[in-house]
Amino acid sequence: MKMRVKLTFPQNLIREPVIFTMAKQFNVMPNIRRARVTETVGEMVLELEGDEASLQQGIRFLKEKGVDVELVEGDVIE
Repeated sequence: MKMRVKLTFPQNLIREPVIFTMAKQFNVMPNIRRARVTETVGEMVLELEGDEASLQQGIRFLKEKGVDVELVEGDVIE
């Protein structure tokens, strides 16, 4: 299953390996589609691939870390 999400990182998480940690911990494969980072905020559009449970756990992990997660229109691609 694939899902496309837009992530917005607060300033304190810009330099943290949040995506890497999520990918390793929940067996989710991220594919960066677009990214923009400034000194105060980071924005990224990712395509995430994995089974449904892993994707949901990964998204929950990101939200708990403080990342704003939005589903992108037409998010599920099978």
